[in-house]
Amino acid sequence: MDAAVKQATIYRMVYDTHTCPWGLRALHLLKKNGYAIDDHPLHDKAETERFKEAEGVKTTPQIFIGGQRIGGHDDLRRFLGLTVRDPKALTYRPVIALFAMTALMALAVSMAVYGNPFTVRAGEWFIGFSMCVLAMLKLRDVETFATMFLNYDLLAKRWLPYGYVYPFAEGLAGVLMVAGILPWLSVPLALTIGSIGAVSVFKAVYIDKREIKCACVGGDSNVPLGFVSLTENVMMVAMAVWMGTAALGFGPMRMADMALVQPAMAQDSAPSTAAYQTAMGAMMTGMMVPYTGEADVDFVRGMIPHHQGAIDMAKVVLEFGKDAEIRALAEGVVTAQEGEIAQMNAWLGAVNAPEAEADGPSTPDYKAAMDAMMGGMMVPYTGDADVDFVRGMIPHHQGAIEMAKVVLEFGKDPEVRALAEGVIAAQEAEIAQMSAWLEKNGGG
Repeated sequence: MDAAVKQATIYRMVYDTHTCPWGLRALHLLKKNGYAIDDHPLHDKAETERFKEAEGVKTTPQIFIGGQRIGGHDDLRRFLGLTVRDPKALTYRPVIALFAMTALMALAVSMAVYGNPFTVRAGEWFIGFSMCVLAMLKLRDVETFATMFLNYDLLAKRWLPYGYVYPFAEGLAGVLMVAGILPWLSVPLALTIGSIGAVSVFKAVYIDKREIKCACVGGDSNVPLGFVSLTENVMMVAMAVWMGTAALGFGPMRMADMALVQPAMAQDSAPSTAAYQTAMGAMMTGMMVPYTGEADVDFVRGMIPHHQGAIDMAKVVLEFGKDAEIRALAEGVVTAQEGEIAQMNAWLGAVNAPEAEADGPSTPDYKAAMDAMMGGMMVPYTGDADVDFVRGMIPHHQGAIEMAKVVLEFGKDPEVRALAEGVIAAQEAEIAQMSAWLEKNGGG
């Protein structure tokens, strides 16, 4: 551009109640490209109409450079050698932006919960968040989405209401998957709509060779039906399969993620905090044993590291704690649970415990009890050894009680049943004692 043509004149609407955004954009472009600007605001509709009639134009803003009328904002971009967006052009940008943001959200939540962005749950949250946001975009205008959906979805073509049901089903499945609850509902729901969608997109794009727009980000998008659309549905199916296998007992990495929580929860540098973290990490690792499907065996194999965790935590409070009542409680925990560990080890040595991993009727309940306990123990440390011991031991004891109830329902061995009944009685009493202590000492 010649240096002599660095003077520009712009006429744009600047009313009391409205300032033309395209005028502001054009003004910014001129300044960015080094123009000295003679700015002529048009202050009302009458002045704007007089200008348009005088110049023989239909719109504002209007830009003049070197005595030549360039035109409006888009004309200015062309004059400056810049691209002008075609509102009808097909683009993957909305989907790429969506997946990028939901991925970052998942990493951020994983960092907040586990202190580590790269966890299994982060991958699950990414897909769940993506499903929720995609559903939200469709729900902005269900009518338009359902109409565009008819272009390619095989089920919607045969049953019209499916186009209206789909965004609600996708959103519900996404929310349940983010929460990690009700897999009996979220898994078949995502599996059904994802499979139908994947087959529909594959047929339309790769078999029929059609070039049409995808309704995946709403009915008013210019996203082409193709690989990205297929990916949406494949991700949904993959998530359903993953959560289904996790619900059936093939998802041990959840507990590995839990073990990452402990360092993230430290709020101080007290010596007891590091010791509690070590004890908790060892317990969580120890409890990651495969289920056999035998309720008695699974109870004992899980309860041994569970009891050891209680002993290790009790030893921490005996080293760093000061409260006489809590020290006495901790001493009782060590004595009682060391005796029960010896009993359980002897029982395991005397029975022919299966080694192969398998599920049984008790397995889902054991997993639920374990997840609840791990979640309950994710409390921040205070640096007060007595308070931290009690706040961690209450959900720890509750987890033992819930696991004992499972073996009482599904187990058959009289010795294990008697042990479970003793666990419930002793640990319910200790929970009551610790809850009262917390309330009295302000640590609740």
